Amino acid sequence: DGHQMAKNGRAGVALAICAIGSFAAGLIALIGLILLANPLASVALKFGPAEYTSLMLLGLLAVSGLGGKSITKALMMTVFGLLLATIGIDSVSGVTRFTYDMPVLYSGLEFLTIAVGLFAVGEVFKAILERESNDGEIAKITRIVPTKQDLKDSSLPIVRGSVLGFFIGVLPGAGATLASFFSYIMEKKISKNPKKFGTGAIEGVAAPESANNAAAGGAIVPLLTLGIPGSGSTAILMSAFIMFNITPGPLLFEEHPDVAWGLIASMFVGNAILLLLNLPMVRVFAKVVETPAKYLIPLIVGFSFFGVYAVQFSIFDLGLLLACGVAGYFLSKNDFPIAPLVLGLVLGPMIENNLRRALTISNGDMMIFIQKPLSLAFIIIGILWILTPLFLKLRGKKLILNEEG
Repeated sequence: DGHQMAKNGRAGVALAICAIGSFAAGLIALIGLILLANPLASVALKFGPAEYTSLMLLGLLAVSGLGGKSITKALMMTVFGLLLATIGIDSVSGVTRFTYDMPVLYSGLEFLTIAVGLFAVGEVFKAILERESNDGEIAKITRIVPTKQDLKDSSLPIVRGSVLGFFIGVLPGAGATLASFFSYIMEKKISKNPKKFGTGAIEGVAAPESANNAAAGGAIVPLLTLGIPGSGSTAILMSAFIMFNITPGPLLFEEHPDVAWGLIASMFVGNAILLLLNLPMVRVFAKVVETPAKYLIPLIVGFSFFGVYAVQFSIFDLGLLLACGVAGYFLSKNDFPIAPLVLGLVLGPMIENNLRRALTISNGDMMIFIQKPLSLAFIIIGILWILTPLFLKLRGKKLILNEEG
């Protein structure tokens, strides 16, 4: 939606809403952290492997809402993402899977390479191959400051995205990616005009941007109250605590109140600086849209190649990047949504690990996913998420046939 807004000359408004949404989400997450840290920590402890597996499956089923015209294509892409996630060495048995005796595949496919290839390089191929159909005109930035209507349209999505992102962030391992996708799907489902999503809806920018920022605040809850890092960044933060002989956990607020409350205060200061830096720079950032394609495309390709190579220093990853770029172009050209594939790649290892842990606890009994109330609730919601649109579609066809008859 942000890209579509930029095409319409509203890149400045999109960036401004991102900055405002991030600041609001940071404040909401901060308030939630202060008021709900201990109660939420006890709830998070009730999430076992079965609940996590069902929650992740719900996320994958819900992402079918991003499928655009076809739920079937979205589910196909989700399954393909899960298949790609199985490449590498099995963390439990140590057996290599789908590596074809290539050592470079032992560590699996790098998420960054796949994502940059499908989205960034795919767009580059699209711009080059379809340049004849483009009129060549660059959308001029007409406005930087959001209008009253923009603020009205994005205010509730910001609040909803912030609250949802915070609660998802509290769950260790769920992360900002899942929060963003859930937030976008929720906004699309409750919207009176869901067809506008993907064409430049400001709600589609405000909600996910708020959710990912709030999830970062939520991830600090299990760290401070339980000593469990909820994300990669909080894991690094935990190692910093340990370096100073401070053990995060239930006694942190009693034994080191200055550190705990200092960290929370620093989050507020950080969010305020984020807003002060971002808003004045919106006009500069938005100018990127006005850069002619002949300069912008080489820059995108250069940043993509340097960024991917810097992660693992692998020539194989550069080849994979190009392959994903070609695949991304043909997939989008044939209306196959790319987002479900990426989410499947992200959630695949987490689903597998939690599934195997749950089956180990139950001695291989699949009934554990139904016996746990939270797990059962997530499974039922996921099934309804898929079946309801199909039922409505069939019902619509019957009504049309009756009217024709």
